[in-house]
Amino acid sequence: MKLTSNKVKNYMTWRTDEELRHCPEIIANVCNDVASEFNNEFHENLNPKDLLRLLFFNDPIPKLHTHSYGFNTATGRNIILTLKAKYYEYESTN
Repeated sequence: MKLTSNKVKNYMTWRTDEELRHCPEIIANVCNDVASEFNNEFHENLNPKDLLRLLFFNDPIPKLHTHSYGFNTATGRNIILTLKAKYYEYESTN
């Protein structure tokens, strides 16, 4: 399932009453791209929405072991840093 900017906006308004300060189109592209890369690397059926939840709400992704005792593992931190780096990379090119 691909994320779109509308899906990002709808999910964020459903999940929180805070204003979305980042570009939903770039967020959707980043989550889709990183999910595709990690699916190739880990051979998992990773959903881009899982990455969105990890990045913005620190929700665990159990199949990738992103948390241990409520804290981010090295894998979780790596995924978050990758998402952030790609976001700022995309943002600077637009």
